Amino acid sequence: MTTHAPFTDTPDTTPETLDSELLAQPSVGRSTLRRLADAWPRRATIRTDMAAVADPGGYDPELLDYPLELLPFAEHPHFLAASDEQRRQVNTMAWISYNERVIAAEEFVANPTFTKLAHGVFPGVDRYEVKEVVQQSHVDEVWHTYMHMVAMQRTREARRLAAEPDYGQPVTNRRLYALTDEHSERWQKDLLYLLWTAVGEISINGFLDLLARGKGIQPMHTLIARLHARDEAAHGPVLAELMREIFPKLNAEQRDFLVRMMPDAITAFGAEDWELWPRLLEFSGIRHAEEIIEDARRLPGNELMMNDFSTVHRLVRELEIEHRVDYDFDAARAQG
Repeated sequence: MTTHAPFTDTPDTTPETLDSELLAQPSVGRSTLRRLADAWPRRATIRTDMAAVADPGGYDPELLDYPLELLPFAEHPHFLAASDEQRRQVNTMAWISYNERVIAAEEFVANPTFTKLAHGVFPGVDRYEVKEVVQQSHVDEVWHTYMHMVAMQRTREARRLAAEPDYGQPVTNRRLYALTDEHSERWQKDLLYLLWTAVGEISINGFLDLLARGKGIQPMHTLIARLHARDEAAHGPVLAELMREIFPKLNAEQRDFLVRMMPDAITAFGAEDWELWPRLLEFSGIRHAEEIIEDARRLPGNELMMNDFSTVHRLVRELEIEHRVDYDFDAARAQG
């Protein structure tokens, strides 16, 4: 395996520079785990930004809840022919379903994996500094669920939503559950959860940035995404380091399994949720929902909601398995 240079510590690092420096590193060494653990009390948004979450500012009813460019059917003639009220309702429910997707990834994938990591299910992660950053990350994830839950409730109250469709489990989780059902061994299921969590935590800032950089939407929504992304800037290096610790200690069959499943985890995390959109359109009374979705789905590049997995690509190179992972990172990025 590749030898990683130690991460140089600096005593005057602020939360903001800590995150940017960590993301810029070509690799993360063991000393980074210690640094992340020590920085958590002054970095974590649960410690530094609780007031901003409690009082994020006013709600402007004229602003959208969700960026129009993220609706894969935003320019479809049948969608544009719907009333402004119908299109607004779809937009609001798109924002709520985005939050539901984030929460589902945290509650049903990341948190169970952090529990497994904390209790020694995987080899090579029994050191104290590992357990410490795992527990800190776990606390962050529960806080993130709370942040998104509060943001959704404020939206429901502001928009006076009397009813909503069943958003269901998001595509990322559905694909994980389908694969765990196909494999009977406990170690296979555990590795699938680890892989989904690693890909998700390493890549989630790209997903959060879709909202954090959104134009013409509620400031509260961009704030929640930015705060979440700041914590995840630390979680990515944590999961990358844990994968570098765990992977060499797996047996050959387990390593082969993880390599084989890697493309599924990547595509699941970035996938557009084509089961969700018809529900939102039909619930809002928009005609020709199936036709709208079928046409949108045929557009080039619309299968992926996000397509930049350069951070995962970097990890794959560092694990020295790039030649074995059947995923074209450059082609996926070019679709954007």
